[in-house]
Amino acid sequence: MTVTTNSNAPLLDINGSDILFKPANPLNQAKPPIPPLETRTVLYRKGSVNAKGAMRLPIDIECLEDIPIELRDGTVIYGDLWRRQGDTRTPVILVYSPYSKRGGPFNANYDVTSTGFPKDQVSGLQRFESPDPAYWCRYGYAICVVDERGIGHSGGDMYFMGTQAGRDVHDTIEYIASQDWCTGKVCMMGNSQLAMIQWAAAAAKPAHLAAIAPWEGLTDEYRDVVCRGGIPNGTFHDIDIVGFLYGQSRFEDVTGMLEQHPLVDDYWTDKIPDLEHVTVPAYVVASWTHPIHTRSTLSGFKRLGSKDKWLRIHDTHEWGDLDTRENCDDLRRFFDHYLKGIDNGWEQTPRVRYSRLDVGAKHNLFSTSDDYPCVRTETMALHLDASNGTMNEQKAALESSAEYDAVSRDMSAVARFEYRIPRDMEIHGPLNARLWMSTDAGDDMDLFAQLYKKDAKGKVLYHVVFPGLEKKLRMMIALTPKGKQLPGGPIYVGPNGRLRASHRELDTKRSTPTEPYMTYTNPQPVTPFVPVQIDLGLWPTDMLLHEGETLVLEIGGHACGPVAEARASDEAPDAQLPTVNQGRHTVHTGGVYDSVLLMPIVKP
Repeated sequence: MTVTTNSNAPLLDINGSDILFKPANPLNQAKPPIPPLETRTVLYRKGSVNAKGAMRLPIDIECLEDIPIELRDGTVIYGDLWRRQGDTRTPVILVYSPYSKRGGPFNANYDVTSTGFPKDQVSGLQRFESPDPAYWCRYGYAICVVDERGIGHSGGDMYFMGTQAGRDVHDTIEYIASQDWCTGKVCMMGNSQLAMIQWAAAAAKPAHLAAIAPWEGLTDEYRDVVCRGGIPNGTFHDIDIVGFLYGQSRFEDVTGMLEQHPLVDDYWTDKIPDLEHVTVPAYVVASWTHPIHTRSTLSGFKRLGSKDKWLRIHDTHEWGDLDTRENCDDLRRFFDHYLKGIDNGWEQTPRVRYSRLDVGAKHNLFSTSDDYPCVRTETMALHLDASNGTMNEQKAALESSAEYDAVSRDMSAVARFEYRIPRDMEIHGPLNARLWMSTDAGDDMDLFAQLYKKDAKGKVLYHVVFPGLEKKLRMMIALTPKGKQLPGGPIYVGPNGRLRASHRELDTKRSTPTEPYMTYTNPQPVTPFVPVQIDLGLWPTDMLLHEGETLVLEIGGHACGPVAEARASDEAPDAQLPTVNQGRHTVHTGGVYDSVLLMPIVKP
């Protein structure tokens, strides 16, 4: 079936949905360029330096470039195999990537050292969001970096997750396992998109996939990236992801599909991997601080059916965390156990290791648990009172309201509520702002919420996500005038959330008091001046609260909070996000309008 669309590309029917494509960015536009296709072996000598300031290679490493891999439909894709020179058969770490195995701007400009990570801790041979061959080849692993379907010289059209992507990575794993340079044991590793594909791979159940290590990878494209809270947002996907991918055919037009499929249907559910039936061992990494991956990396771990699964929740950023030597050593013990059969005591490792964010302090705490959520909690209700802008443990008896300009981009156009913390406590998990809201114009509202805390003197407390940039950022923040927002960038102050009011319908089977789960299938317009109850979920966190500090909840018609709105290229998919808002919004509190913040508090 061919249909004329804005992309001037035909539609393909798969799984009952018509998939829209758009032309790929041509290879000759990549800077630096994607090199020509050439199957050859390149040797990197021990002691050589392959990037400015990088470590000297500890061993001789050879790269077998442009190995052809045939998929079940006859499409040929290409991979590079990195291994220690002289190795014959080793376990293989598959890196299945849309970012190009060689060339392209991500590999050239966005390596881990751009975050302040020490340059001499990596070799420069690592690809974007990928493991470093200098480390892994030294310990008897090969790394196969594969350009997925439609990327670089790999044939076919490129898909973002879903059934087709799962089939392709399944076939890639089985091909690698059959080669004489592989022991038959294949695992996967990588950040972000390279983590997301691991969920799809595990769900496809290739026989020779021995383990996965998804490092901050979301599991729901609709709810976490392009339509979080039911509010369409293609900026980050189109500009900062697709804008830097290169191929010779077509890319799936996800944001074009969002226009045609604005509600959750078969197209979007096809992109949610079936993790409940996954049995492969998994080493899952998440953080509380990531603006994209936090929620569904954690829910992905919870959904995993594997009995052999471990979770580590860190307090920095995925890029540096992946290459930190301590973390590589830890993951190697996991891989050694499941790919080499080494009895190294890995199974005694605590199932969950997690950071406890003491936002504003110099150091965070770390704890262990048998499962996630990591501790027993009880729901604490803080009732909003618009009469004095507070939150209290007792319900406000009298009705009152607070309003804000819903179309203003002024970051002061918010309703703000504060709670003076009377005793030390700890939030652990997702939160829910259950609000009574109304608008004076239009039939919908886009709502945003941000939670953060201030010290006893009223200073906003923050956590720097990139340790290597901490000194620089703290100097910038010290120069910020009092009352002004902190500079946009890798700063975490607390969890946030958003929701389009017409998407307030709950999936009652999957929702909990502190974690609403919306259906996104049955829009329900609002009526001007008529308050409606809305469960606005905030993403999971672990945050220590201290006596004398103040907890602040801001609600607005745009991304709000004490940090300046970031650009999409800062990884915050909020930049100048268009909304449906009109007029003014009102937060109703007290009496019959018991607006409340529901928090999971660790039991004493």
